[in-house]
Amino acid sequence: MKKSGILNADIAAVVASMGHFDTITVADAGLPIPDEALRIDLVVRKNLPRFLDVTTAILDELAVQEAIIAQEMPGASPAIYDELRALLGAIPIRQVPHEEFKALTAQSRAVVRSGEFTPYANVILVAGVVF
Repeated sequence: MKKSGILNADIAAVVASMGHFDTITVADAGLPIPDEALRIDLVVRKNLPRFLDVTTAILDELAVQEAIIAQEMPGASPAIYDELRALLGAIPIRQVPHEEFKALTAQSRAVVRSGEFTPYANVILVAGVVF
C-alpha cells in the first residue's frame, strides 16, 4: 500500500506519465469534460473534495511551469482566485476566456473533477521540468 503522496491510482499514473508541456486540468463539479479527455471523477458531494485540496495534492508532485485559468475567475470567484494565486507562488498564471479554457481541456492528459461548487474554480496545470 502506498503511504504518501497522491493515493488515487488514476491521478498518480497520469502525473507520473507527464512530460514537459503536458497538461492536467483540475475542475469544479460543473465544468463540461470533453468526451476525448480522460475523466477522473472524485466528486462525493457538494464541495467534497475541494478544488484547492485536489490542486495542492497535484502541485506537491508535479513540476508546473504555468497555470491557465478562465479570465472570469478573479471577478466571479475572487476568494478562490486569491487562494490559488497564493498556492501557485511564483508560477505564472495565464488568463483566457472561459470558452477557450473549455476547449483547452480537450488537450489535457486528464480532467480531474472535484466536488467544488464555486464558479470558475478550474485550472489547467502545464508540466515543467525539474532540471
